[in-house]
Amino acid sequence: MRFETPLVPARLIRRYKRFLADCRLEDGREITAHCANPGSMLGLAQPGQKVWLEPNDDPRKKLKFGWRLVDHENGHFTGVDTSVPNRALRAALIAGQVEGLAAYQTVRPEVRYGESSRIDFLLSQPGLRDAYVEVKSVTLCRQPGLAEFPDSVTKRGAKHLVELSRVAAQGHRAVMLYLVQRTDCTGFDLARDIDPDYATAYDAARDRGVETLCFGTRITPQDIDLGQPVAVLI
Repeated sequence: MRFETPLVPARLIRRYKRFLADCRLEDGREITAHCANPGSMLGLAQPGQKVWLEPNDDPRKKLKFGWRLVDHENGHFTGVDTSVPNRALRAALIAGQVEGLAAYQTVRPEVRYGESSRIDFLLSQPGLRDAYVEVKSVTLCRQPGLAEFPDSVTKRGAKHLVELSRVAAQGHRAVMLYLVQRTDCTGFDLARDIDPDYATAYDAARDRGVETLCFGTRITPQDIDLGQPVAVLI
């Protein structure tokens, strides 16, 4: 998935009110960028960090920049926009490039199901059970090489696991897909200390037949694409 507009480098001044980030561009200008991430962004919002912003000239948008990447300045990147996983995965699903889900030819995003919920993707194919796929963006890394989810308490995430459990009980495939938006991680685990209730919901969902898939990403300031499977250590 290529970024619509070439990204520009900047330095983070501060992130605040969850969705706002003050940054300093290379020419010295200070601007406010939209931060499309409701999580804590633990370890990713330190003042002075190098970031990459996507400019826009959309008159409907008050903020003319969107924060897309953290540049760790060691060859690795983290994608901080939580809308990216669904956009990147949709293209990969349609192209049959997602291991474990490649046999499905019909891909429907944002389908209503459960109790006032929408599944990220509903996959169907004659002769196969429908697959309900919920996607979560993973950006937390507290130990070298290990990605974790969540980075803050997520009641919504726990609700999704309950909904997937009900789907599995109905005989469908229910898939929890974690997309690691980091290029420096090879393993994945739950951050049980951050949200014990989410971990309990995950354990219950797994016992009820909910599948887990986890993939990495290939990230550059030009694009973000689906990467290789990441080892699930749960």
